[in-house]
Amino acid sequence: MTVAHALDPVTPSAEPSEATDSPLDGFRIGVTSHRRSRDLIEALERRGASVLHAPALKIAPVQEDLVLIEDTRTIIEARPDICIATTAYGMRRWCEAADSFGIGEQLLETLAACRMFVRGPKARGAVRAAGLADVGISSDETTATLVDMLLAEGVRGKTVAVQLHGYTDVRQLERLRMSGATVLTVTPYRWVKPDGEDKLPRLIEAVVGGNLDVLTFTSAPAVDAMWSTAHEMGLYRQLIEALKGPVTVAAVGPVTAQPLVDAGLSPLIPDRYRMGALIRLVTEHLSLNHVRRLETKSATIELRGRCLRINGEVVELAPAPLLLLRALLGAGGAVLSREALSDLLDLRGSVHALDMTVSRLRSSLPDPKLVETVVKRGYRLRA
Repeated sequence: MTVAHALDPVTPSAEPSEATDSPLDGFRIGVTSHRRSRDLIEALERRGASVLHAPALKIAPVQEDLVLIEDTRTIIEARPDICIATTAYGMRRWCEAADSFGIGEQLLETLAACRMFVRGPKARGAVRAAGLADVGISSDETTATLVDMLLAEGVRGKTVAVQLHGYTDVRQLERLRMSGATVLTVTPYRWVKPDGEDKLPRLIEAVVGGNLDVLTFTSAPAVDAMWSTAHEMGLYRQLIEALKGPVTVAAVGPVTAQPLVDAGLSPLIPDRYRMGALIRLVTEHLSLNHVRRLETKSATIELRGRCLRINGEVVELAPAPLLLLRALLGAGGAVLSREALSDLLDLRGSVHALDMTVSRLRSSLPDPKLVETVVKRGYRLRA
């Protein structure tokens, strides 16, 4: 049996679970919203979930928009030689804000007269939608690569305008300045980093590490914010792969879901595009697909996310034995080969390491014989 088969969920039992009143008990859910985030978090926690909150995006209030307009006026007056557009949403919001203050045409004239560089295809699309042309694009969608391009051609004595996004790579701005450029910046939107903490990067690391069960989005710009941050961290590919595999992604509606779909993902989307419907859908999905339950002669075993219950009692397991038990439960009593389990646990074929993990799992169970050795084949749960 392959590892992929080993991770298929056991068919849910029709009997009521010990966690009926807390259907999300044992599951960890990521929340990226800023507006109304407290309502979403409280609703998930009432259902038993552990929540990791990292506001991905916060639209600047009016007083901060005034800072945006002042920075825009400074750029218009400076007539920069070069402009870097880092995000599609930031480019659109910059133009919209300038229009609302009556300086939209001046901004477009200024940008049309300079050389535009874009960080990726989406930023290029926004630039061209504004009637502008770009002369260069990053090969890997990072600001660092764009700066490499500019430094290669020389920036001494030139003025460079940079449209920033929430996860600003300060080092790249310094590289430009150290090379003799005058750097002007504009921030069309600001990402929230409460108390100075980099919560969004931590959330991305949790997804990549498989330490979340579901990641939720309630706005499309928040998705763009996460993608941009992941690119700057060098974790974009790993993030997408995690969201295709162990971590489920959910969006409140199709507009929010579009950048997820564009990235090749298949998000959960409720029929009614409301927060309450999103919560119900996430709860149903986890309850039906990610609760593994097995009745044996000696015990009732239930695994809900990271919460193991044996005969209703919570049993603490380290990550490796927990992953091993999840695979054995998913197999539903079938034998899993030592090779498949070693690959699953990333043990590089170490027989000793696998034996130690099996031993730790057995010692945590009320009956060590629940994990049965099948000679010359592997392991299974004894029903």
